[in-house]
Amino acid sequence: MWLKPEEVLLKNALKLWVTQKSSCYFILQRRRGHGEGGGRLTGRLVGALDAVLDSNARVAPFRILLQVPGSQVYSPIACGATLEEINQHWDWLEQNLLHTLSVFDNKDDIASFVKGKVKALIAEETSSRLAEQEEEPEKFREALVKFEARFNFPEAEKLVTYYSCCCWKGRVPRQGWLYLSINHLCFYSFFLGKELKLVVPWVDIQKLERTSNVFLTDTIRITTQNKERDFSMFLNLDEVFKVMEQLADVTLRRLLDNEVFDLDPDLQEPSQITKRDLEARAQNEFFRAFFRLPRKEKLHAVVDCSLWTPFSRCHTTGRMFASDSYICFASREDGCCKIILPLREVVSIEKMEDTSLLPHPIIVSIRSKVAFQFIELRDRDSLVEALLARLKQVHANHPVHYDTSADDDMASLVFHSTSMCSDHRFGDLEMMSSQNSEESEKEKSPLMHPDALVTAFQQSGSQSPDSRMSREQIKISLWNDHFVEYGRTVCMFRTEKIRKLVAMGIPESLRGRLWLLFSDAVTDLASHPGYYGNLVEESLGKCCLVTEEIERDLHRSLPEHPAFQNETGIAALRRVLTAYAHRNPKIGYCQSMNILTSVLLLYTKEEEAFWLLVAVCERMLPDYFNHRVIEPCALSFPGAQVDQSVFEELIKGHLPELAEHMNDLSALASVSLSWFLTLFLSIMPLESAVNVVDCFFYDGIKAIFQLGLAVLEANAEDLCSSKDDGQALMILSRFLDHIKNEDSPGPPVGSHHAFFSDDQEPYPVTDISDLIRDSYEKFGDQSVEQIEHLRYKHRIRVLQGHEDTTKQNVLRVVIPEVSILPEDLEELYDLFKREHMMSCYWEQPRPMASRHDPSRPYAEQYRIDARQFAHLFQLVSPWTCGAHTEILAERTFRLLDDNMDQLIEFKAFVSCLDIMYNGEMNEKIKLLYRLHIPPALTENDRDSQSPLRNPLLSTSRPLVFGKPNGDAVDYQKQLKQMIKDLAKEKDKTEKELPKMSQREFIQFCKTLYSMFHEDPEENDLYQAIATVTTLLLQIGEVGQRGSSSGSCSQECGEELRASAPSPEDSVFADTGKTPQDSQAFPEAAERDWTVSLEHILASLLTEQSLVNFFEKPLDMKSKLENAKINQYNLKTFEMSHQSQSELKLSNL
Repeated sequence: MWLKPEEVLLKNALKLWVTQKSSCYFILQRRRGHGEGGGRLTGRLVGALDAVLDSNARVAPFRILLQVPGSQVYSPIACGATLEEINQHWDWLEQNLLHTLSVFDNKDDIASFVKGKVKALIAEETSSRLAEQEEEPEKFREALVKFEARFNFPEAEKLVTYYSCCCWKGRVPRQGWLYLSINHLCFYSFFLGKELKLVVPWVDIQKLERTSNVFLTDTIRITTQNKERDFSMFLNLDEVFKVMEQLADVTLRRLLDNEVFDLDPDLQEPSQITKRDLEARAQNEFFRAFFRLPRKEKLHAVVDCSLWTPFSRCHTTGRMFASDSYICFASREDGCCKIILPLREVVSIEKMEDTSLLPHPIIVSIRSKVAFQFIELRDRDSLVEALLARLKQVHANHPVHYDTSADDDMASLVFHSTSMCSDHRFGDLEMMSSQNSEESEKEKSPLMHPDALVTAFQQSGSQSPDSRMSREQIKISLWNDHFVEYGRTVCMFRTEKIRKLVAMGIPESLRGRLWLLFSDAVTDLASHPGYYGNLVEESLGKCCLVTEEIERDLHRSLPEHPAFQNETGIAALRRVLTAYAHRNPKIGYCQSMNILTSVLLLYTKEEEAFWLLVAVCERMLPDYFNHRVIEPCALSFPGAQVDQSVFEELIKGHLPELAEHMNDLSALASVSLSWFLTLFLSIMPLESAVNVVDCFFYDGIKAIFQLGLAVLEANAEDLCSSKDDGQALMILSRFLDHIKNEDSPGPPVGSHHAFFSDDQEPYPVTDISDLIRDSYEKFGDQSVEQIEHLRYKHRIRVLQGHEDTTKQNVLRVVIPEVSILPEDLEELYDLFKREHMMSCYWEQPRPMASRHDPSRPYAEQYRIDARQFAHLFQLVSPWTCGAHTEILAERTFRLLDDNMDQLIEFKAFVSCLDIMYNGEMNEKIKLLYRLHIPPALTENDRDSQSPLRNPLLSTSRPLVFGKPNGDAVDYQKQLKQMIKDLAKEKDKTEKELPKMSQREFIQFCKTLYSMFHEDPEENDLYQAIATVTTLLLQIGEVGQRGSSSGSCSQECGEELRASAPSPEDSVFADTGKTPQDSQAFPEAAERDWTVSLEHILASLLTEQSLVNFFEKPLDMKSKLENAKINQYNLKTFEMSHQSQSELKLSNL
């Protein structure tokens, strides 16, 4: 590769470099010690120096210098990892520059001309390489050359970034370079002649964490299945850890989590990932989590600025976030102020006059006649231009009609919203679709319930009506005062004051409306007029597994509430769940969705409940729900499992005494799973649980984490004194069942999911408002950023835990059916999975190749195609046949591919190997036999391309063989008796295999000869198989007699009488015969000539050397060890060979 010319003094490098070539202007040098045999001391010292020092001299073992005659200053202009690469650069210089330089008179002009030419080459090369995406293209290109030379990965293995660091081996640090690529973590060190290479696939990493040890206070620890590795001495450890965390997360989700892969387009193009992309991705995910926006929302700009906050009468410093459809703001001080402005609500974005008091201001006006003033915006002009372009696009996609009429009573009317038509009023905003659309929607949805169910099935509480209404009126008054000061639409200022109001409990009459605003489901509702009605109509009457699950759970959803004790509530619940399953078949319907949807229907209209369900499932609880729930063999609730793992860590941090007492926190995690899935609705009285849902819609999952900690903290003393998990479960269940809501206007509705209820002895009652207040005061310090960081950490553990579960379940099924040792089976499974993964790393997906899909049954999650099987067969099969191995692998794959989908699973692969290694002789011969008849053997592929296209086997000679000791053996009598015995002993219960034709028999013999090659008993085996072959020819003659003329060539028989025949000479005649010769044996005769498995097996048993060969014990462990070492090398060699072939074809 070409280098940016930098001047160096050659005399300082004389001991490090050796000159290979030179001309008038250029010198080609080799790094001392590179390519020298014997490991000389100078070479080792130079290698150690290279490992410790970070100098440009380490670029590669070869370089080219520009030298100007008469000057002591030289400039490196090219480097190369191999002699071939550097010679290409040298040849280019000789052909294109060397003759041109002679026309210059001034040596300075020569140097300037060459440097300018090299810089132009670098610019041209950079424009077509990934290096242009990096912050420092020159250094990155140098690192890329070293990475490719040292690890020899295929070109598709994209280097993302690199760092200088130490890798600890025990107490000894090894200084070197850490390379982070899209699929692997690699480390290289060369010190005092010792080279160290580590290659760790991201999918093998089970834990990634920051730790400290005796020697260093901060290290990064990588934990795989068998090893822990520590890396330290980074210049910026925080940056390194974030990049590693992002890469591990991206790769694991791309390769192991099929659901997320389909939803995230960025994961589908790993070759485009750069360090800058990872940083942007992390920021994008934080933005979506912080403001709880749709997954498809893409962040475009983050700008420091200040926002005018009228309630505090000052400008609040913070950051503006601009995405596809939103403008958001968050103050620097957590909880001080936050706003979300959907571009759909925005009327205009204008620049104001720049003054000293208001530097770089813009005004964003929304439809409710409110304006937001931002100041101190850097690069204001380009920002406003981009915002206006996106605003125009949003309005074009979702046109909105403005209602110019004034609403005099709008102050008293907090919200106006219709359910079935697309008229939604928030403040002074009215969004309407066309009249025709509104009318048609009403016609299509006549059965939908027009109001929230709680209004139709209002229950009277135990308190007096006056007392109940007075409490509600106080809350409504507080909220109305808040709306006047902070806004009443989705664009309201969200401050600590509103959080306190939410913690007190939202008034019943405002609850559903505020849920819509806090979750921003109101934007989806207004943007999709008629969408829900169409879904209901399309899904109505359809019957499938999902609808059966829904019907089964309908009557289990809040059965104690009168709204769901009649068909009105049940029908509404059915419509919402079925419509959502129709909208999102990847999630479909999952358990716990029915309970959540029931509560949503109580407080919102049917269409509003649908969009709230969309918000919860698709952005507020990401990855919580998917169709794996109804498949017991697959990973269920992956997002919930990640949060359970996060919850365990929070328990250890906030409640260390409880964590110490309960050594295994998994019991608490299993109990708390329903807390997260149903937002406490299934285990807490309804009138109390809805207050939790209030907090959830305002603060997201953070509210559930902190409330869970508050519940455990309130019961910590009892839990620490509990004797077992059952008693702990009873303590928590009783506590949650006795949480009351004194402010609820309705009667108490018990939790039908409570595990225990003991009314015989009084149990202290806890007020939900007090519990929520405690949760905010004691555990409210967790930020969204901290929770997202913990999710990254524990998602690795959860996904790898599922991989371990998959592995153990597959092995549990396979172990009883094979004789391979369990530890060897584990090694085979790892090789099988790695082969699948390597194809995912570097190959374009082929039509028949299937990605890893956790929703499939365990045994089918990893499957390999024919090419991948051929690699594994070559690595671990004991039946290696030289060049014939690949053909045998193809036949084996076709035999194992029962359903003809071009893929086989682990069980079939291992069953085949088990026969090869541990089977009896008759099982091995049967497998070989099946490999040489259809479907394993085909007519049209290369395995039929034998030198012998037509049968030239003699079947008319006497069956007499010469032995080395001179004796002659006549097998005629033995042959007749053998056929009689086989006919009697044939097992009628076993399905009879088809007989083998002569063409198939030829291939069978060819395979046997290939298997015997390089065996210690090679000559004896060749003689034995020659004997058996002729015996089988005579057996085939029995079936052919009467239909064959018997005229054949005699060459084959002459060869079979040889005492030690070669594999090609004994059975096959290498003929260059004329067409007339090939007709000596008619096609009809070939069809009539057959032998059966029993004939072949009985014939082979007559030769002890063959029996010994097939019954000798075989060592699998050595094969497995070699396979682990060579699996990557075999794949990279094939990939590089393939790319070279493609390059040659493209040059033709």
